[in-house]
Amino acid sequence: MANLHSHAFQRAMAGLAETSLSAEDSFWTWRDLMYRTVGILSPQDLAVVACKLYIELMRGGFGRITEFHYLHHRPDGQAYGDRAEMSLRILEAAARTGIGLTHLPVFYAHSGFGGAEAGIGQRPFLHSVEGFLRLLDDLRAPCIASGATLGLAIHSLRAATPEQMRDILAAERTGGPIHIHVAEQELEVSACLDWSGRRPVEWLLDEMPVDARWCAIHATHLTDDEIRRLAASGAVAGLCPATEANLGDGIFPAVAYLGRGGAWGVGTDSHVATSVAEELRMLEYSQRLRDRRRNRLADGPGASVGESLLRGAVAGGARAAGQALCGICPGASADLVVLDGSNPYIQAAAGNKIIDRWLFATEAQVVRDVMVAGKWTIRDREHPLEPEIDRALAKVLAKLR
Repeated sequence: MANLHSHAFQRAMAGLAETSLSAEDSFWTWRDLMYRTVGILSPQDLAVVACKLYIELMRGGFGRITEFHYLHHRPDGQAYGDRAEMSLRILEAAARTGIGLTHLPVFYAHSGFGGAEAGIGQRPFLHSVEGFLRLLDDLRAPCIASGATLGLAIHSLRAATPEQMRDILAAERTGGPIHIHVAEQELEVSACLDWSGRRPVEWLLDEMPVDARWCAIHATHLTDDEIRRLAASGAVAGLCPATEANLGDGIFPAVAYLGRGGAWGVGTDSHVATSVAEELRMLEYSQRLRDRRRNRLADGPGASVGESLLRGAVAGGARAAGQALCGICPGASADLVVLDGSNPYIQAAAGNKIIDRWLFATEAQVVRDVMVAGKWTIRDREHPLEPEIDRALAKVLAKLR
C-alpha cells in the first residue's frame, strides 16, 4: 500500500490539539497550533520525526510514503544554506528507515484566493515560481540517487494564483505526480465561489489540465457534477479519513464516486492514525454513518468489503505515488505485508475473510513483517533503528511542551 498524503512534521503535534479553545474549534484554529510547531522544528528535528513516523507507517502496513512537503525554510522565511535542506532531510529519513518515497515539494505563495498576502506563520512555506522551479531542479539528482520518485504539489487554490500554477506546469520537468489540496473545508468552497463564481473542484477541472498524473487531496465537498467529472478525469481522489475526521472536515461522497468508477487512495496526512486498517475502516464507517446502511464500499453483492477497499486503495495509491505497476505482478516493486498467522482471528479465517479480519477486527499489531523493494524493513514488528530514533525523538518532543 502506498500512503498517498503525508506532512511528516505534523506527527510531532499529534494529540496536542485536543484541548477545546472554544465551541467553534475547527481546521482554522488547529492551523494556528501547526504554525507554532513549524517555528520550533529544526532540520535535524524533522529528520528524527520523519524517521519515527516512517517506521510507524510501515508497521501499520504501508510500504511507500508520498510526502507533500511544504516546510522549506527557517521560521523567519529565510532559506537555509542549501535551499533543499528540508527536502534532503525527508530523503534521508526514507533512506534510513527503508520506506519507499515519492517526494512532492510544494509550491505555496499566498494565504487566500486571489493572491492574498501570506501571514507570518506561513513564511517557512513560501516560494516564488522561479525559486520553486530551482528547488525541483536541485532535487532531481538526490531523488535519483536515493531511489525516490520526484513529483510536485501546489498547496491549494488558496496558496497559488492561476498564473503561478500555469507557469509551474508549463516549466516543470519532473514527469511525476501532481497533487493539490482542494475542497477540504466548506469555508474554502464558499471563499472560492466568492473569488471565482465556481467551486474549487469545478474551477480546477475547468482551468487546469487535470488527468491521471493528478491527485485531488481531500476533495471532501463535491456536487454530483463534480463527482462525475473528477471520476472521468482519471485523477485520484486522495482521502485521509482519520485526519478529515479529526479536523471535522466532512465526509467524502465515496459511494457515489466509486459508483462512477473514480480512482482513489488513502493517506495519513497529519498522522493522528498511522495504519492501513485505521484509514480504510474509517472510510467505510463514515459512509455507513452518513447512509445508515452497512457494507457501503463493497464492489458488489457477495464481495468482501475488506478486499474491495484494499484493492482500490492499492491501485489508486500506486497511481498517486507515480508507480506504473502495483500488486503482485512482474516488474512491480516487491512491497509485501505479512500478517501474523498465529493471531487467532487471522488463523481462523480463510480467503478474503483474512482481509476483513485484518481491517475490521484486529489491531495494528497483526502486521508482523514488511518488505519494501525486496528488503525486510519490519521483522516481527521491530525496526532495528527504532530504539535510537526513540531516544532522539524524546528530545524533539520535549521542545513542544
